[in-house]
Amino acid sequence: MFKKLKNHPFAVEAFFKSSIVFTFAVPKEELESLIPDCLTLDTFQDKWAFIAIAMVQTKDLRIKGTPKFMGNDFFLIGYRVFVRYTNSKGKRLRGLYILKSETDSEKMTFRGNIFTHYNYTTTDINIIYDEHKIELTSKKSDFNIKVEKTKEEIDLPINSPFKNWKEARRFAGPLPFTFTYNLATKEVLIIEGVRTNWKPKPLKVDEYHFNFLNSLKLKKSVLANSFVIENIPYQWKKGKLESWK
Repeated sequence: MFKKLKNHPFAVEAFFKSSIVFTFAVPKEELESLIPDCLTLDTFQDKWAFIAIAMVQTKDLRIKGTPKFMGNDFFLIGYRVFVRYTNSKGKRLRGLYILKSETDSEKMTFRGNIFTHYNYTTTDINIIYDEHKIELTSKKSDFNIKVEKTKEEIDLPINSPFKNWKEARRFAGPLPFTFTYNLATKEVLIIEGVRTNWKPKPLKVDEYHFNFLNSLKLKKSVLANSFVIENIPYQWKKGKLESWK
């Protein structure tokens, strides 16, 4: 029974006050070992695979249909790989595979590890947020970013594999699906996200450091894009299980 609880047994809704996403391009050969066999890397030019680091300020997260006062506010950091999965009906789905999840809420860590396979850990988050600039830091997780919001045209990061922001938005995240694989039972858990009015805005990156990215010991990674999305309602449908092979 406890194992079944971890399979997203009910739909969830929340409000994203902000979602900042940094996407890093990595030669595909370096990421293949990080995903299970049921998934394939979602690549660009058959050369680059991608890791997204999403930093989300979440409000009123709760079981869908319950009152807002039952919701929880917390900060979430998700480290994910862009992937594809072909389901039992032969449909090719585009989504994300979880590498690591962090939050500043002990309550969310406890509940998240009961109802998901995301393996939450609790960390510290410090936020400086105004009309033009955003700074996020964590001593425990050893990361920091400084970004600027501006209406002026922003250049893509140096060495980005994308030619323009239109190409870059394809890898802005989050994607429609998130996947988890149970090797023991050979089952894939599919969680579908539902979003509205999703309009990522490019960010000017002044500074960044993520110790988790360094811990992967990648030979090469480059910042491919950075976006912010603000004030968006979001939902996750109940998880769906299907056998693989």
